[in-house]
Amino acid sequence: MAYSSIIKPSDFFNTKLYAGNGGTQAITGVEFQPDLVWLKARTSTEYQNWYDSQRGVTKRLVSNLTSAENTISGLTAFGTDGFTVGAADTANQNSNNYVSWNWKAGTSFTNDASGTGIGTIDSAGSVNTDAGFSIITFTGTGNAGSVAHGLGAIPKFLVVKSRSNVNGWIVYHVSLGAGKGISLNLVDASFSTGSRWNSTEPTSTVFSLGTAADVNRSGGTHVCYAFAEKQGYSKFGSYLGNGNSNGPYVYLGFKPAFLMIKDVTGTGEWLVWDNKRSPSNEMTRALAANDSLVEDTTKEMDFLSNGFKIRTTDTNYNASGNTNIFMAFAEEPFVASNYNVATAR
Repeated sequence: MAYSSIIKPSDFFNTKLYAGNGGTQAITGVEFQPDLVWLKARTSTEYQNWYDSQRGVTKRLVSNLTSAENTISGLTAFGTDGFTVGAADTANQNSNNYVSWNWKAGTSFTNDASGTGIGTIDSAGSVNTDAGFSIITFTGTGNAGSVAHGLGAIPKFLVVKSRSNVNGWIVYHVSLGAGKGISLNLVDASFSTGSRWNSTEPTSTVFSLGTAADVNRSGGTHVCYAFAEKQGYSKFGSYLGNGNSNGPYVYLGFKPAFLMIKDVTGTGEWLVWDNKRSPSNEMTRALAANDSLVEDTTKEMDFLSNGFKIRTTDTNYNASGNTNIFMAFAEEPFVASNYNVATAR
């Protein structure tokens, strides 16, 4: 049996819930200093807010919009055990409930492509090779090229967003391959493209870009969030819907803490479940990366000791014969290197 070397996944990814107070407050209990914080109001219609340590505090991107980066009193500081939020309604409205999904990178890097011979576009970033996560910033050239990601492993999931211009959020997923893309901000199906990933699969050192302005605008600034797969901690794959209330079971090799699913054949929301908003099965609480709506309490799902099980005919993620992609992070590996075995919820 293969074991996971990551005994405590919450050292690298954790979900934190909190209530807004309308002023300023430190959110603690994340268990590490986060480098990517994705915030969403659960009980009111508010934007999907993404902050990261590479771009800096108060610099917000919104995954349900195509807007350029803006400055807002949302996340105002990164702390050793969490972050601080200001008075912005999207992050801290009085009496509203929020969820934050937090990832750790933490080791800074820069790459002068001409000097190192790695890639063709200069980049800077923050990386965690143990957890397979990096944040990369770069300035586009408008010409096909490649960018160092720092992971030392092949990324299975990439999302690129223009910081300086109004453009969509473009996703690479290993199950689609470099000849296709899909937009995180839309419900649309995947599309064929050579102009986003240059029809070239990522390697253990670089990811490739074509000439499309949404990923590589000449003179435009961009950010990329890159994820490699780590046994017992993260998984990026796909499954076929069966249209039945006894839906598909998908093996992950761990008990999930976070799961995002998207139907890539038809239309469907980018639905997100986590182990904090729904601490027991049957889970029903989902949010969608592509919209600003309140938490949906009808999206049925079970988190199991080694995967997940769909419990609905909902066509967003279980349309018969449709392909669905997913990204998942662990609460607990099914079997860790210390021989601990995950238990069911």
